[in-house]
Amino acid sequence: MVKELVIVSLYPRDMNIYGDRGNVLALQRRARAHGFEPRVIEVNPGDPWPDRVDIVLGGGGQDSGQGRVATDLRERAETIRALAEDGTPMLMICGLYQLFGHRFITHTGEELTGIGVLDVETRGGEERMIGNIVIESAEFGEIIGYENHSGDTVLGSGSTPLGRVAQGAGNNPRDGVEGARTGNVIGSYLHGSLLPKNPAISDFLIGEAARRRYGGFEPRVEHDETAERARQAAKRRPR
Repeated sequence: MVKELVIVSLYPRDMNIYGDRGNVLALQRRARAHGFEPRVIEVNPGDPWPDRVDIVLGGGGQDSGQGRVATDLRERAETIRALAEDGTPMLMICGLYQLFGHRFITHTGEELTGIGVLDVETRGGEERMIGNIVIESAEFGEIIGYENHSGDTVLGSGSTPLGRVAQGAGNNPRDGVEGARTGNVIGSYLHGSLLPKNPAISDFLIGEAARRRYGGFEPRVEHDETAERARQAAKRRPR
């Protein structure tokens, strides 16, 4: 029997800056390597929400893109919060990381209300945090990506950091941490794309999805030589 995993790509038309679509492609490839058949459903503003969802991915965008999707996201808030509370794995990058928090105040003072899946708040700042970044995570080990944002994000008690910054800025210039995690929902500023260089996070998303839908997960692959070369190349590049 073919074991399908349904991946929702959230707002790819507006939230696909710095190659975040690569996360969808990398997750498809990794899922197939583990013996699953991934089915990607793109959900843009106004599109129907699928009946079954195993994984949700979202990317970043300019403030204008966030403004276009914010209203639609709030209309789906109850559905998405229910999925998150039920353990559906999700990865939100940059702009959607911000909108999965309580609110995002742009650098012009406009307030975009988020959906509160993650206990974070963000303000647009004057300082731009840009360059290759390395963080240390107790669960995923060394995570490597590329940050390019001026959002200053602060975590509340309901979320824990994805990791501690070893190189780079992270959520803000002060706290020394990057990303946020509540249950199986991960938010992060790491572009790059993130998943091609960090298969451990792909395996987490796939594993949690498989356990929820099929009752178990037996990994079929571990080391990814291509990903390792990309990781090392990124670490060697100056910020």
